[in-house]
Amino acid sequence: MRAHAAAALPHEACGVLLGEGERITEARPAANVHPAPETHFEIDPQALIDAHRAARVGGPQVIGYYHSHPRGPAQPSATDRASASGDGKVWAIIAGDDARFWRDGEQGFAALPFTITGS
Repeated sequence: MRAHAAAALPHEACGVLLGEGERITEARPAANVHPAPETHFEIDPQALIDAHRAARVGGPQVIGYYHSHPRGPAQPSATDRASASGDGKVWAIIAGDDARFWRDGEQGFAALPFTITGS
C-alpha cells in the first residue's frame, strides 16, 4: 500500500483489502477513477466487481478498502466521513510511511488496532 501510495503521488492511490475474517491477506491496487484524484478517490468499479465475483466462488473476501492522503494525516478526512456508508468495512489510510486502519461503522469511523505479520 505504501509503495502504491508513493507511486501515485500527487494523486490518491486506492485499492481493495482482501482476506478472511479479520485478517487482511492482500491489498489489491486499483485505478483511482475519480475526476479529482489529487484530493479524492473512487475505486475502479470493475476492480470491485471482480473482487466480489472472486469471493463468491471461494476467493478471499472483500474486507475493505485503502486509499492514500498525499497531503494529510492517515485518518478519515471530512470527505471520507461524508462518503462513508457505515457498512462495517475496514478502511486503511496511508500518509507517507504512516498507515492506519479504521472501521466504517454506523456511528462513524473507529480506529482499529493492527499487527503486521510476515507472509
